[in-house]
Amino acid sequence: MSPLPRVLALVPARGGSKGIPDKNLRPLAGHSLIAHAAAAARASGVVDRIVLTTDSPRIADEGRRMGLEVPFTRPAELARDDSPMLPVVEHAIDMVERDGWTPDIIVLLQPTSPGIRRAACLRAAVEALVQTNADSVVTVIELPRHYSPDYVMRVDEGRLVPFLPQGAGVTRRQDARPAFVRDGTAYVFWTRTVRNTQSIYGNDCRPLVVPAADSITIDTPEDWASAEERFALAGERAALQGRQQ
Repeated sequence: MSPLPRVLALVPARGGSKGIPDKNLRPLAGHSLIAHAAAAARASGVVDRIVLTTDSPRIADEGRRMGLEVPFTRPAELARDDSPMLPVVEHAIDMVERDGWTPDIIVLLQPTSPGIRRAACLRAAVEALVQTNADSVVTVIELPRHYSPDYVMRVDEGRLVPFLPQGAGVTRRQDARPAFVRDGTAYVFWTRTVRNTQSIYGNDCRPLVVPAADSITIDTPEDWASAEERFALAGERAALQGRQQ
């Protein structure tokens, strides 16, 4: 029997947020975004270690308070506004391996995408990765059909034309092909994917479709207000279901 894969949940949270100051530490539904990520990883039941990568002492302190490992400090050059995610992941893997533990699977948990049922998504994504042996599994949501590239338009020299040539024959939005977008709830991939392809997606990336109602991405104050409302509604539904059981 093959040994179970070692799963590392990696929480990237840098300081210096401009759109929402201190957003990783700000309480959402009573808990910081760091706390939400930690709770989802633990509740998933598929994670062996949860490591926080940050350049901020305050975020590091919150991570430790939430039970996350903070075995290193992220270098400043990997914590800029324009720092891509791949070198952040590579650095974290290198630092964990330096201490003698090599993860097989990485579960990337962006705190700004807390999700309503995130633990279940993480579990499903890890299971799908192992079962398919794909390079990666990422969560996606389906776009409303009127946002499908088959149906949307563009302006070309003042004329309104289909965005794609194939869209010229699409006159009803229900005839447009389904289109999906990565929503950030979960990115799950093998360590070998990162090493061999210099990408967290690889050449064989599988989708895990999640309901749009469960998907949350926080970039603006308006996003935050919407997230507060949705978590409150989710709590009310859970309480109602508890009373009915």
